[in-house]
Amino acid sequence: MPADTMFTPLTDAQFREKAGAVLAEIEVTVDRWLQRDVIDIDASRTGGLLELSFPNGSKIVINTQPPLHELWLAARGGGFHFKHADGKWLDTRNGADFYAVLSTCASEQGSRELTFGSV
Repeated sequence: MPADTMFTPLTDAQFREKAGAVLAEIEVTVDRWLQRDVIDIDASRTGGLLELSFPNGSKIVINTQPPLHELWLAARGGGFHFKHADGKWLDTRNGADFYAVLSTCASEQGSRELTFGSV
């Protein structure tokens, strides 16, 4: 992680709002793909956990971590932790953007280019 990256301190309420918006945006994107017959991904959300099930049986899990104010992403490509910084969610290890990582993982697991967020 670049030393000059400053994570944005959030209140618990701000974290819940921002993390909830990310999960909702992912669900909207997956629903749009289903309606347009792009790919049949099943999205299942329970509280702060969103599970994406791909046609090949693989999964991506996005989980909010309220005590740490982090988003966690688990996929075939690995596990990632993200913190909020300047309006984005950035990987705590290398500064990669959440939506870029999610898009890469989903594209690999979906066997086609899939883009989430403003990537």
